[in-house]
Amino acid sequence: MTLNKKLVLDPTYEPAIHYINGFKESVKASNNYEPLTVVVERMDGLSESYSANIFKSEDKFNENLIFVNRLVKALLWIYGGYKVTIVGNEKIFKAVKKTYLEGDRLFDSKFMSRIYGKDFEVLHSQTLPEIKTLDQAIGKHLKGNRIGFDAGGSDMKVSAVVDGTPIFSTEVVWFPKLNSNPEYHKEHIRKVIQLAVDKLPSVDALGVSSAGVYIHNEARVASLFIEVNDDDFDKYVKNIYIDIAKELNVPLEVANDGDVTALAGSMSLGKNNLLGIAMGTSEAVGYINKNGNVTGWLNELAFVPVDFQENGPQDEWSLDFGTGNKYFSQDAVIRLAEKSGITFDNEMPLAERLKVVQNLDEQSSTYQNIYKTIGTYLGYTLAYYSEFYFIEEVLLLGRVTSGLGGQIIVEVAKEVLDKEFKTLSKQINISLPDEKARRVGQSVAAASLVKL
Repeated sequence: MTLNKKLVLDPTYEPAIHYINGFKESVKASNNYEPLTVVVERMDGLSESYSANIFKSEDKFNENLIFVNRLVKALLWIYGGYKVTIVGNEKIFKAVKKTYLEGDRLFDSKFMSRIYGKDFEVLHSQTLPEIKTLDQAIGKHLKGNRIGFDAGGSDMKVSAVVDGTPIFSTEVVWFPKLNSNPEYHKEHIRKVIQLAVDKLPSVDALGVSSAGVYIHNEARVASLFIEVNDDDFDKYVKNIYIDIAKELNVPLEVANDGDVTALAGSMSLGKNNLLGIAMGTSEAVGYINKNGNVTGWLNELAFVPVDFQENGPQDEWSLDFGTGNKYFSQDAVIRLAEKSGITFDNEMPLAERLKVVQNLDEQSSTYQNIYKTIGTYLGYTLAYYSEFYFIEEVLLLGRVTSGLGGQIIVEVAKEVLDKEFKTLSKQINISLPDEKARRVGQSVAAASLVKL
C-alpha cells in the first residue's frame, strides 16, 4: 500500500502502518495462516505480548520474517526487555534469533543487555508464557521549593518551582554529544541547576528529566553521553545526578525525558491515556495510562521504525533505517530543509540549523512543506503507535513544535487521521501547550517527581 498522494519532500515514504495493515490483509485473504505471538520480558519478570497471524505457506517465509523482525524491533523499544520468546513457527524463531544475536540487530540486543544487566535471549515456545504487568505512579508532587531540570541534546532547561508554581525558568545551550570529557557534562549540569538554586530560599527536592535510560537514578545508557568512553561512563557519568543531589543535600528522582513529557501533559490537561512526544534533538516519548500511571515500559520510540521505505534516512547510532528519531526531531527538519534546497555550513550546530528554518517566511512553500511533511509523518505514525498504546490524548512538546510549524504539524496530522483512520480520528486529540510550556514544560513537570 502507498500514500494516496506522494509527499513533495519524501515521495517514497512508506508508513509502517500501511505495511502492517497490508501484511495482515494479505494473510487473511490467503486463508492459509497460523498464529504467532511475540513476548518481550524485562526486569522482575514483567512482560508484554503482541499476537498476529502469519502465512503458513513456506514460500511466504521471507514476507513473514520481514514482518516479525520489524515487530520484534518495535516491541523491544516500546516495552523494553532482554528476553524475546517467539510462540509459534520454529523456523521464524531461528531466523529472528540469528538476526538479533549475530545479524543486523546486534545494536538492539546489546543495548538491551546493557540496560537490564542480562544476557539477551531469543527463546522458542509452543505455549504462551504467563504475562505479568505492573504500572506505578509518577510525579505530581507540588509542595515545597523544588528544582526541575531537563537535559536535552542541544539545550538544558531548569525551573525553580514553589508549591507547584514556577518562579524561574531558563534554557542554556550546550553540546553534550560533541564532548567526551565527563567533567564537561558534570560542570555544565551543575552550573545550570545552580541558576535555580540561587532563586530559592531553600531547596527541598531535585527532579531530573534526561534523555536516556535511568534505573534507580543511575544512568544506564544515554545518547547525551555518547562520546564518553565506557570506563569514564561507569566512573563519572553513571551517578552524575546522584552526585549533584548529594552536593545539594536534597532528595532526587530521575526519569526519562519521555515519561516526563507525558507527565507534563497529564498535569497540564488533567487527562490520562496520554502519549507525550517531545520533538527536540531526538524523539522523546512517554505514556500515562488510564490510571494516571507510567507502565514501566521503555518507550524509546526514537528507535522504532516508522517508515518502511527502502534506503530511508539512517540512524547513525543504531545504523537502522526509518526510525522515529529521523522523523520527529530537529534532524527531520534539517533533512527536509536540505531536500528543499537549503544548504548549511558544515560547522553550524544542529540547533542553529533548526533556527534557520524556523526563521524562514512562514508562508513560504519551503517552510510549509517541511512542517506539512512532519505532520503527515505524525498522522500515520500515531495510527501505528495505536497498535501498542491506547491513546486518547497526544501532547507535543520540544523546540521543533515552536511557532507556526507546531500548529501545521498538528493540523496535518489530524487531517491524516480523519481521512484514513476514522475511528482513531474520533478517539485521539492532538494538542500543543502554550509556547513557553512547549519549551520548558518538561523541567516544570520534572520538579514534581520527588515525593517528600
